Amino acid sequence: MGWVVIIGLALLLFTLFRSGFNRRQEIAMNEFWTFAHNGQIVGKLVVREKEIEGTFAKHIEGMPDDLPREFTVKYNPAVEGNLGERLNKVLGNKVSFVYEPSSWWEGPLLQMIFLVAVFFLIWFFLLRRLGAAAGGGGFLGSFGRSRHRVLNKEMTRVTFADVAGVEEAKDEVGEIIEFLKNPRKFQRLGGRIPRGVLLVGEPGCGKTLLAKAIAGEADVPFFSISGSDFVEMFVGVGASRVRDLFKQAKDSSPCIIFLDEIDAVGRRRGMGFSGGGHDEREQTLNAILVEMDGFDSSDQIIVIAATNRSDVLDPALTRPGRFDRQINVPLPDLRGRYDILKIYANKVQCGPDVDLQRLARATPMFSGADLAALVNEAAIAATMLNKDFIEQSDLEEARDKVRWGRARKSRVIDEKEKEMTAYHEAGHALVQMLLPDADPLHKVSIIPRGQTGGATFALPERDRYMYTRKYCDAFIRVCIAGRIAEEMFCGDVDSGAASDIAQATQLARTMVKDWGMSDRLGFVRYAPNQQQAMFPDLQKEYSESTAELIDEEVRTIMDAAHQETRQMLESNRESVARMAKALLRYETLSGDEAHQILDGKEVEKPTVGDLIENERAKTEPSSQGVTLSPPVPEAPDEALPEPG
Repeated sequence: MGWVVIIGLALLLFTLFRSGFNRRQEIAMNEFWTFAHNGQIVGKLVVREKEIEGTFAKHIEGMPDDLPREFTVKYNPAVEGNLGERLNKVLGNKVSFVYEPSSWWEGPLLQMIFLVAVFFLIWFFLLRRLGAAAGGGGFLGSFGRSRHRVLNKEMTRVTFADVAGVEEAKDEVGEIIEFLKNPRKFQRLGGRIPRGVLLVGEPGCGKTLLAKAIAGEADVPFFSISGSDFVEMFVGVGASRVRDLFKQAKDSSPCIIFLDEIDAVGRRRGMGFSGGGHDEREQTLNAILVEMDGFDSSDQIIVIAATNRSDVLDPALTRPGRFDRQINVPLPDLRGRYDILKIYANKVQCGPDVDLQRLARATPMFSGADLAALVNEAAIAATMLNKDFIEQSDLEEARDKVRWGRARKSRVIDEKEKEMTAYHEAGHALVQMLLPDADPLHKVSIIPRGQTGGATFALPERDRYMYTRKYCDAFIRVCIAGRIAEEMFCGDVDSGAASDIAQATQLARTMVKDWGMSDRLGFVRYAPNQQQAMFPDLQKEYSESTAELIDEEVRTIMDAAHQETRQMLESNRESVARMAKALLRYETLSGDEAHQILDGKEVEKPTVGDLIENERAKTEPSSQGVTLSPPVPEAPDEALPEPG
């Protein structure tokens, strides 16, 4: 290809130079005879069949100086007659002339040849090459080829040993692995293995990892493609890619086709109001349905699809004969989180104090991807601190970072704002400890983290799949307690309770509209269905009076929780004050330390000022060359520590 480009550039440069060198002024024949009679032509004339070329004198009156001195004259041989005799008569011996034949490559012919050459190069390197790559499909044929990736066991190196927390799903796909290994075993009794398996679960639960493990256990090729890769700017490309994908899979059977994010092309048909884009997606879906219907009982091809929106899929896609089986890949429970943490902890250096069982308890509703990120963040933090191994404190800090964001310890906080934050978090912590239906307190901190100025962390004793009325009431009271404590002890409120208000209000509204936890509204669901959620302009399924009643019930739940929480804080006013002062002194309190304060005991641990002084003493040796760490006197309760 390089030599052809060089030739094309040479032709282009040659044309440009010729046009620059042949820059001549064209004059009429009568002007030429006038200049010849006046002696304003010098040099030698070149006479061709219908053209004369020559040079003017250096200066001609009435002509601009910037015009070129070279000129050309077009003439008609039939009109001029014997041109040579007339030139000899007019010019005499002053100017000579010679006859030259006309060159075939000059003029418009050269430009035409150059355009033909350029067009040939474009055709050869674009149209011809793309057509060959598409297998004779023409210029746009390459767009119709599938963009999947083919992986084998050596490339993925993923087996069931790398998958944890989804034991039921692993058991359910075991027969698929057996079919790929030994298909005759199922044909003996006339059974037919499911053609398609739909993996449904929250993001990060391990759907893709499970599909790779199936291919790794069966030791078959793994064709992986995303649903969005089928859709292109050209109409019909998606369906063409589907046909190409299934054709290559049949040639490589036994194998697995993995369609990730199938909802990108498998949404329910007939619900869109857009034009060609929606029709293009439907054509792609139709092609998938037709290809899955074309499987024979002897075809060793399993189609695995993954989505977290199974509710929007077309019914024709999930009917028996296509995706026969739906396998739920849920968030891992306590045992599943422990197994997942063990897998990732074996890949890093962990210290002797690491308690994965405690960490599993402290990570409810964490997905497998969250737990992988947690261990990785802990390894990075330990590396930055030059530790030899990961400690439990690194894992707990990484857990808080993954869920709530990085702690912003360098942020300069106004003392008044810091005091209000301390009372706010003390109110949360106290109510959480006093309510028996709330989750146990893990720790409370006034160190800014993410978008929050402080945080109170709970440590659930078990995984929660159902929410009782008592638990919901306790959760709302814990959310409200921070704002009430600010108002009681600081005489003012701030915007820090915005997240608490949003969580409490949303939970109260869900209790009323979804879960039927309102005595006045009864056992009726008023929450919008999926179609109404997508198109909010549609008419509600309940009257305006019912909407007002819903608002009243939500307000009743919030007011009752507000009143009872205020009474609880008033009864334990001294405990709230002691906890707030302890937070101002230590910035972070564990659950055990918070319970000591609630029982009236003192917390014995270094203050923030102690830690700062010790770190400073380590880096500033005394004049005798000895590092000193003098004790810092304990500050009185009413004093505020220096900002750390």
